[in-house]
Amino acid sequence: MTDIAVPLPQGAGYAVVVGLGFVFAFGMIMTTYMLKRYQKEIVTAEEFATAGRTVKTGLIAAAVVSSWTWAATLLQSTSMVYKVGISGGYYYGAGACFQIIAFATLAIKAKQRAPNAHTYLEIINARYGKYAHITYLFFALATNILVTAMLLTGGSAVVTDLTGMNPIAACFLLPVGVIVYTLFGGIKATFLTDYVHTVVIIVIILTFAFTVYATGNDLGSPSKVYDLVRAAAVSHPIEGNAGGEYLTMRSRSGGIFFVINLVGNFGTVFLDNGYWNKAISASPAASLPGYALGGVAWFAIPTLISTVMGLACLALESSPSFPTFPNRLTSDQVSAGLVLPSAAVAILGKGGAVAALLLVFMAVTSAMSAELISVSSIFTYDIYRQYINPNASSKKLILSSHATCVIFGFAMAGFSVGLYEGQVSMGYLYELMGIIISAAVLPAALTLFWSKQNLVAVVVSPILGTGLAIMSWLVVTKKQFGELTVATTFEDNPMLTGNVVALLSPLVIIPVLTYAFKPQNFNWELLKCIKRAEENTEIEAAEGVASEIHGRGESSGSDNVSDQEKLRAVRSVVSVAQDVPQEKIDSLQEEEARQLRRASKFGSYLTIFFALAFLVVWPMPMYGSSYVFSKRFFTGWVVVLIIWIFFTGFAVCIFPLWEGREGLYTTFRGIYWDLSGQTYKLREWQNDHPERMHVVQSQISARLHSRHKSDEPNIDAIVD
Repeated sequence: MTDIAVPLPQGAGYAVVVGLGFVFAFGMIMTTYMLKRYQKEIVTAEEFATAGRTVKTGLIAAAVVSSWTWAATLLQSTSMVYKVGISGGYYYGAGACFQIIAFATLAIKAKQRAPNAHTYLEIINARYGKYAHITYLFFALATNILVTAMLLTGGSAVVTDLTGMNPIAACFLLPVGVIVYTLFGGIKATFLTDYVHTVVIIVIILTFAFTVYATGNDLGSPSKVYDLVRAAAVSHPIEGNAGGEYLTMRSRSGGIFFVINLVGNFGTVFLDNGYWNKAISASPAASLPGYALGGVAWFAIPTLISTVMGLACLALESSPSFPTFPNRLTSDQVSAGLVLPSAAVAILGKGGAVAALLLVFMAVTSAMSAELISVSSIFTYDIYRQYINPNASSKKLILSSHATCVIFGFAMAGFSVGLYEGQVSMGYLYELMGIIISAAVLPAALTLFWSKQNLVAVVVSPILGTGLAIMSWLVVTKKQFGELTVATTFEDNPMLTGNVVALLSPLVIIPVLTYAFKPQNFNWELLKCIKRAEENTEIEAAEGVASEIHGRGESSGSDNVSDQEKLRAVRSVVSVAQDVPQEKIDSLQEEEARQLRRASKFGSYLTIFFALAFLVVWPMPMYGSSYVFSKRFFTGWVVVLIIWIFFTGFAVCIFPLWEGREGLYTTFRGIYWDLSGQTYKLREWQNDHPERMHVVQSQISARLHSRHKSDEPNIDAIVD
C-alpha cells in the first residue's frame, strides 16, 4: 500500500478526539444545568428518552440532518465519486435521502397508533408478543452495531491518516466525550449537539466548495475542474461508464451502488431506533415537516461534498501537491474513506487537514450520540422494563440508560478494533449492512400499516429473508470468483444480489405466510396500551420541595431564589394539569388525531413525489442516454448544489433558532439577571408563563396522563 504523508502531528489527533470531545461534554453539562435553572426542567425517564415529545420542526430537521451525516455520508460518497465518477455522489445522496422522507409517513403512523411508545420494538411487542419482540430486538441491535462500527472504523481511519494517531487509540477515545454528554443530556443532548455539529459541518463544506470552485489557486473554477477531470478520464478511463468518463450518470458500477445504497439504507433508517426516537420526541405537528425538511436539506450534503472533494481528488492527483504523488490512491485507501482527507490536504494543505479532521469528528460524534440513545432506549424499555423489572421507577430507568450508554460505547470500541485488525473497512460494512438487516424492513413497516399481517409472517419473513440473502451473496461470490474472501465478497454482483434478495424476498414470504396461517385482523386501539414511564415520583418530590418552600415563605432571602423559581414551575404544572376539563381534553385529542390523519395522507403523496423525482425523473434520462456532461451543464450542476447547501443552512441552522426564540430569550435573560445580580426581580418572573416552556409542557403531559389514560393531548393548545 502506498503511504500517505501525515500532514498533522499526533497531538492534533488527541487534541480533537479527546479535547474537543470533552469541550462538547462540558458544554452539554452546562446546557443541562441552564435548562434546569432557567426553564424549570424536572428530569425524568420520559424526558431523558423522549424530550417531552414536544420538539419542534426545525430542531427535528437539524437532528435528522446531523444523525444522517455520519462518517459514510462524507467518506463513502466521496470515495464513490473517485471510483465511478459524478454519478456516485448523486446516487449516494438520492439513494439515502428518499428513505428519510418515506420514514416521515411511518413516524406519523406511530404517533397515531402508539402515542406512548418509546421504541418501535414496544409496538411490535404490543401487537405480536414476545417471540416477535425478541426477533426484532436482534435486527434493531444489529443495525445499531453495524452503524456504530462504520462510524468508528471510518472515523479512526481518517484520524490516523491525518495525524498518525494510533487507530486502536482512536477507536477507544472517539466515543468517550460522546458518552459523557449523552449521559448528562439524554436525547436532548443529541438534539442540541446535533444542531451545533450541523452548523460546523455546513461551514466546512462551504469552505471546501468555494475553495475548489471559486477561490483556490490549484483549481478555483468549475471550468478548470471540468478540464482536469476530463483529462483524468483519458489517463485512466472508468470501465462501464459512458465513454470511460467521470462526468456522466451512465455508470454500471454506479448503478449497482445506487441499488445497494437504496436497499441498505431502508434498513438503516427504518430499523434504527434512533430515527424512531426523534419521531417519538417530535410534537405531532412537527413529525412530517421535520423529517421531510430534514431529508430534502440533507441531500445537498453528500452530493455536494462528494462532487467537490471526489472530483478535486481526481483533478489534483497528478499534481505534486497531492499526498501520494506520483501514485494514485490504492483500492484499500479508497475503501477506507481516505479520498476526502487526501483531497483536503491537496487543496488547503495543513488547514485542509484540520478542516477534514473536524468535519469527520463532527459527523462521527453526532451520529454516535444518536446510536447511544437508540441502544439505551432499547435496553431500558425493551429488555430491562419488559423482562427484568416491569415496575421500575423513573430513577432506575435512567440508571439503566446511563449504564447502557457506557457499556455499549466501549464494547463497540473493542469491536471496531477487531474489524480494524481483520482489515474490514467502512466501505465493506456499508454494503454488507443491507444483506444483514433489510429483510426486517417490510414486516416492521407493515406492523403499523397492515392489520392482517400475523405472527408467523412477522417472525419468519425476516429470518428466512436474511438467510436467503446471505446464501445468495456467498453463492454468487463463489460462482463468479471461485473463493470467499473479504475482497471477492465485496465485489459488485454478490453485494447487489444479497441486498436485493434481503429487501424484496419478504414481499413474497409475508403474504404467503399471512394467508396460510390466517390473517390477524388487528385492532389498532390495542397499541394504546403501551405505557409511559412513571414520572409521578419526580413530580411529587418537586411538589414536596415546593410545599417546604411555601412553609418557609417565598421571600425569605437570596438563598431561596432558585427554590422560589422551582415553586412557581411546580405550581404551574399542577394547576394546569388539574384544571383542564375532560371535554377540553377530548376536543384537543380529536383535533390532534385529525391533524395526524391529514399529515399521513400528505406524507404518502410526498413520498411518491420524491421517489419519482429523485429515483426516476432526475437520473434515469441521463443514464439511459449515456449523456456526458458539457462544461456548461457541469457548471450549472455545481451552482445548483451550492444553492441547495445554502437552503440546508437556512433550514437547519437559522430556522431552529427562530422556532426556539422564546426559550433562548428566557434562558439568556436568566443568565444576564444572574450575572448582574438582578435575579430578585420577582415581579418579572411572576409575569412570565413557565407552563409555556417546552420542558414544563412534558410534565403537564405526565399529569394529564395520570388522570386520563388515553391519547396524548395537545399541550400547546392547552396552555394557550
